Amino acid sequence: MTNLPEPVEPPGPPAMRASDHDRDRVAQILRDAAGDGRLTLEELDERLDAVYAAKTYAELEPLTLDLPVPGTAHAAALPSGVDFRPLPDAPSWRIGIGVMSGFRRAGVWNVPHRFSAFAFWGGGKIDLRDARFTADEVVIRAFAIMGGVEIIVPDDLTVHVKGLGIMGGFDERASGPGVPGAPKVVIKGFAFWGGVDVKRRARRAERKRRELPD
Repeated sequence: MTNLPEPVEPPGPPAMRASDHDRDRVAQILRDAAGDGRLTLEELDERLDAVYAAKTYAELEPLTLDLPVPGTAHAAALPSGVDFRPLPDAPSWRIGIGVMSGFRRAGVWNVPHRFSAFAFWGGGKIDLRDARFTADEVVIRAFAIMGGVEIIVPDDLTVHVKGLGIMGGFDERASGPGVPGAPKVVIKGFAFWGGVDVKRRARRAERKRRELPD
């Protein structure tokens, strides 16, 4: 399409199904535009939700019509002031369990290479926006049975969601690239009569700076 980076020549018809790669490329354009100040964080969140819900080129094209598309690829820099290295005094957990109750992992904490979350008739929240990372790749295994797990990942990290929903939901729309040099978060598992909701959001400091709700 006209406003998709590196379009297929000749362009595919609007009804053609979009691939994961197509969605990732459009998402990167939106993140670049937000970094340039062309989109607010609220607009970025809304458009990213639409990107990962899009099934065809026709649904992707309007999301970048009002934005310039870079003619050449360029490497994005790490966000100013962001440090992913673990802190010696920060807490660290390898598991979160919510059985007829709930758990929360948020704030400044050291994320291990592998983290497991389990919710049964309960819920849990994993917030990585202020987290530090002990490895370049983190694997989160999330299981929700008649319960729910919410995972919030900062939008500068690479995210791969590979879960399965059986009579439940395992949201894969947050999958997408981050900035070079940032950690990768892989989210696996399954939901049965429950849900695993993965969201990409701007970091807390940036949302606070722009006076946006958390």
